[in-house]
Amino acid sequence: MCVASHTKTIKRMNPFQPLVRYLLRAGLPSFLILLSLTFNFPVRAQEAQEEGDDDVVRVNTELVILNITVVDGAGRYVHGLRSSDFKLFEDGQEQKISFFSDEQTPFAAAVLLDTSGSMGKRISLARSAAIRFLNGLRIEDVAAVYHFDSEVEQVQDFSFSRDLADMAFGLRSSGLTVLNDAVLRAAEDLSKRAEKRRAILVLSDGADTRSRASLEKAIATALSANATIFTVDMSSPDHSPVDRMKGAGALRVMASKSGGRYISTPGGNALREAFAGIVEELGQQYTIAYRPANRARDGRFRTIALKLSRPDLNARTRPGYSAPKGK
Repeated sequence: MCVASHTKTIKRMNPFQPLVRYLLRAGLPSFLILLSLTFNFPVRAQEAQEEGDDDVVRVNTELVILNITVVDGAGRYVHGLRSSDFKLFEDGQEQKISFFSDEQTPFAAAVLLDTSGSMGKRISLARSAAIRFLNGLRIEDVAAVYHFDSEVEQVQDFSFSRDLADMAFGLRSSGLTVLNDAVLRAAEDLSKRAEKRRAILVLSDGADTRSRASLEKAIATALSANATIFTVDMSSPDHSPVDRMKGAGALRVMASKSGGRYISTPGGNALREAFAGIVEELGQQYTIAYRPANRARDGRFRTIALKLSRPDLNARTRPGYSAPKGK
């Protein structure tokens, strides 16, 4: 399936422009900004406070960047909030928000197709779901497609194309499953993208039988790349209840720990609506950055919590991050 080609020239916006402007004003050299945004290094900025004409105090600190989804009680996405509507906490201690944006920006997505032996005849269903997701993307969004069984292989690189590569139609189920390795590979590739909003869409039954990476390592790599994981449960009714429960559990953990969503249905109107919701969510999230009050470089996991000024709204983002280690 394909979408109509567009001949109109599209002026693409720089998705990082507001954040780059902020970092430049804060005194971070432009080449360090490029490195931090391209390779997802911890962002180091210099905070300047003027005390008279010549006296400037500069303090080196790190920024934590969050993409946040806000919904109302009916699950509808909420727009128009301001920085003052958010309260941000790290390990229970309130943090000062340094940067806030609600701009609609392009995103990059990595679609992962499970083609392992456990998928059986459901590969065609997964392929149809991938096509449906690609066709629902906006013209400024980019996507790459991978398949995985005993190994991970990229079917097509990040592009604006909505046509699934011919290779994808010849895929057959075989081999073991390296789900964790596939998520890790996609996260590493996404970390090199310029888009600040990034997503991994997993179409799988959740079974992992051969990955070198652990589930925790895969999720940590996605968090490091600032990528949100959305999972679609492709398990077969023929699988045992225990296997289905175990696979669903892994998919739920991936989604919840990255701030994404778990989708229990592999087809029909429910899946179509879920995909439309993912595209809308990624394009219209809020972006917040803050400098942690805790400056310790101890490598420990720090929890993040958000509170909104309106109690009828709910905010979803990644639940935390690991602090850097060393000096």
